[in-house]
Amino acid sequence: MQVAGHERVFAIADEDLERENEQKTSAVHFLRFELATPMTASLHGGAALGIGIDHQHYRHEVTPVPPAVQRSLTADLQGTP
Repeated sequence: MQVAGHERVFAIADEDLERENEQKTSAVHFLRFELATPMTASLHGGAALGIGIDHQHYRHEVTPVPPAVQRSLTADLQGTP
């Protein structure tokens, strides 16, 4: 993930969470991104957002992300300036 004018932020996989018990095994995994305060401020100010995958066997980038997607993601950051 990259906010225009800032460095890339790489995903963090929360591997330490329990995903199974005697009744179920979860197939859902998620990634999180730790954005610095200046990055979130830039997003709230309208800076472009790009998202991509940079793996040796698969590379893809969406820059900028569609406006509706960016608005939704930025709205999730309301608790941060």
